[in-house]
Amino acid sequence: MDDIQKHILAERALAAARTCVASRFAGAAFTYVAGSLMRGEGTAFSDIDLVVVFPSLERAWESFTEDGFPVEAFVHDPQTLAHYLHQDADSGYPIMANMVATGCIMGSDIDSARVIQAKAARMLAAGPKPLAGVDYDLLRYQVTDLADDLRGTRPPEEIAAIAALLYQKLADLILLGRGAWAGRGKWAPRLMRELDAQLAAEFDMAFGLAAAGDGARFLALADRELAVHGGRYFEGFRQNAPLEARRLE
Repeated sequence: MDDIQKHILAERALAAARTCVASRFAGAAFTYVAGSLMRGEGTAFSDIDLVVVFPSLERAWESFTEDGFPVEAFVHDPQTLAHYLHQDADSGYPIMANMVATGCIMGSDIDSARVIQAKAARMLAAGPKPLAGVDYDLLRYQVTDLADDLRGTRPPEEIAAIAALLYQKLADLILLGRGAWAGRGKWAPRLMRELDAQLAAEFDMAFGLAAAGDGARFLALADRELAVHGGRYFEGFRQNAPLEARRLE
């Protein structure tokens, strides 16, 4: 798809967004229209992300189709939107913050939308909170445990399955451990390329070999990354069950 086709697709998506906001979300103060289509990176199968903000609302979320485009709508008021923006900052995955910061604004209360958008942009620029505490220990433990599963002699299909589980955990350790935001699914390789193109290429190659049944390079990469964080973390790890985790039967 060339640039002209992408532009046409983006204009179609924006028109579809206007239509569905007017028909489904009457009374909304403003909306952010986001996603790969708005960035000029979409395909015919890409969806439209809508962050719809009402003056006051309990909560809602829905998916639907508009003019052939799949649409994901995240419906909020300013207070619930603020909650999820801060939850992004705590989790290390800035999903909502990215949609708000990069979304195309439409609606009646443009000024309020711009204020929130600027806050989201500042949050993204500040980066995630440093890896520490229980979440850090758990991530190191998970990478260690999965890496250890790759050490033994296994059938190729088991190596591929282990590598698939290790992919996200190791990507999180690489990104968050270097003060960069993490991303799930397709966002993980994109963010690694932005962080370090050479490391991302090595990661992709090692994972590709592991997916084909040869886990040696992916294991070496995991061990090297764990070394940055003090080495393997298994001995001494403890995860307490919640106090309410009891049954009488």
